[in-house]
Amino acid sequence: MLDPQMIRNQLDDVSQKLAQRGFSLDYNRLTELESARKQCQMTTQHLQNERNTRSKAIGKAKAQGEETDALIAGVSELNEQLKVEEDRLEDIQTQLNNILLGIPNLPHESTPLGLSAENNVEIRKWKQPPTLNFVPQDHVDLGAKRNLLDFETAAKITGTRFCLIRGELARLHRALIQFMLDLHTTEHGYLEVNVPYMVNKDSLLGTGQLPKFSSELFHITEQDFYLIPTAEVPVTNIARDVIFEADQLPMKFVCHTPCFRSEAGAYGKDTRGMIRQHQFEKVELVQMVSPEQSYNALEELTGHAETVLQRLELPYRVVSLCTGDLGFSSAKTYDLEVWLPGQQDYREISSCSNFEAFQARRMKARCRLPDNKKPVLLHTLNGSGLAIGRTLVAVMENYQDENGRIAIPTVLQPYMGGKTHIESLEK
Repeated sequence: MLDPQMIRNQLDDVSQKLAQRGFSLDYNRLTELESARKQCQMTTQHLQNERNTRSKAIGKAKAQGEETDALIAGVSELNEQLKVEEDRLEDIQTQLNNILLGIPNLPHESTPLGLSAENNVEIRKWKQPPTLNFVPQDHVDLGAKRNLLDFETAAKITGTRFCLIRGELARLHRALIQFMLDLHTTEHGYLEVNVPYMVNKDSLLGTGQLPKFSSELFHITEQDFYLIPTAEVPVTNIARDVIFEADQLPMKFVCHTPCFRSEAGAYGKDTRGMIRQHQFEKVELVQMVSPEQSYNALEELTGHAETVLQRLELPYRVVSLCTGDLGFSSAKTYDLEVWLPGQQDYREISSCSNFEAFQARRMKARCRLPDNKKPVLLHTLNGSGLAIGRTLVAVMENYQDENGRIAIPTVLQPYMGGKTHIESLEK
């Protein structure tokens, strides 16, 4: 959430920056509500002061043995007026908060300007896509022919946008998870955490999924829990309502979880294969840092995600998202896009974002810094390190040969019992 004081005092500037994202701020409604809030607050304070004055007069009259019925009646009438104004003030504040909860973060000054993905800026590439002397298959055909990927059985068990993985490919999926966790904990300094896969509304409000993205969540109505769309939600909420000391920062967490998304509004998009499913797994990186360190932390976190792709020797590029393509809570985002020979294109495999104080303000997540008497809001960051299903797809397509055999990346072979290739399962 944006700072309400900033919106009150710099409304024109905020409106212009939000327009860079393609977001139209309801300027007139905000101005109207803010004016009503100020007036109502002044009236409330006046009534409170008047009540206090009259209450003191009642005490003084009683001490002097004077009649107080009229004074008491006057205070009673004031209380009724005050209750009306307090209820009105609460209603106005609720309306303001509802508007504030729907306003996205402001883009950082270094975020490229633009209103669509076409305006994203490529920052760098690592390793050129291979030149193959055969027509590469995509992961769906590779998996189906070797009886390792089965979308039909998954659809029978549950429905569309689910997948059944068998045999050595399932083991490779598990190996990717373990490799990423080992890398981030032993080399990059992250603390591994295991978290609930269901969260409450407050957690989703804290990271910005609610109220805007309610249609994309799986809601368990009876308990009023939600299946997590990403580990970002439970891990970042570790900091909710907490004040951390300066020597506790930075906090760096890594977490493997399944993720659940309804993909509302995405029908007809990436329906083939494992790219966009209702259930998938990620290894998530989360950092919580002091404000002055957050953009250094963004570069570091992005580099940690890149290291996974480099160790797997997968070609990729880093793209800085433009203002119009940013996620709701993000001030700046780098997307890592891996090369998929079966699609002859780069596809997103990780988004690494700095949310600055946007999430922390919602969560009341703060820290004490040496030069500040009062606690200040943390800055939060996260990124996939990496999305497991998409990494599996990238390995399958980049490590295939003309016969459809899939080699195992060298760095994963110790996790695969020394195996060098994925074998077929008999039909």
